[in-house]
Amino acid sequence: MVLKKPEKLHNFLNVKGILIMPKSDIHPKWYPDAKVICNGEVVMTTGSTQPELHVDVWSGNHPFFTGTQKILDTEGRVDRFMKKYGMGPTNSATSKEQKEAKDSNK
Repeated sequence: MVLKKPEKLHNFLNVKGILIMPKSDIHPKWYPDAKVICNGEVVMTTGSTQPELHVDVWSGNHPFFTGTQKILDTEGRVDRFMKKYGMGPTNSATSKEQKEAKDSNK
């Protein structure tokens, strides 16, 4: 008969065969149906340590997810990039004149 050595349990104190946790009641209360509220309206439920979560922005009203996002071209950066790498008209004034010339020829 071969006796196996009992495995040592980590994070437990073994006092006379009784297993005791080092700290009890250290976890916060879990709310499995916590309400997420945006602009006074419940938008979804989720699990959290708080019963209610008040948010300003969520995927239902964020411009990126709703498709209303506008890309701003500050200081003509796109135009400067296009001119630098020869991808567009070199001078916006000449392109306007060319458009006007085409319109007058019609």
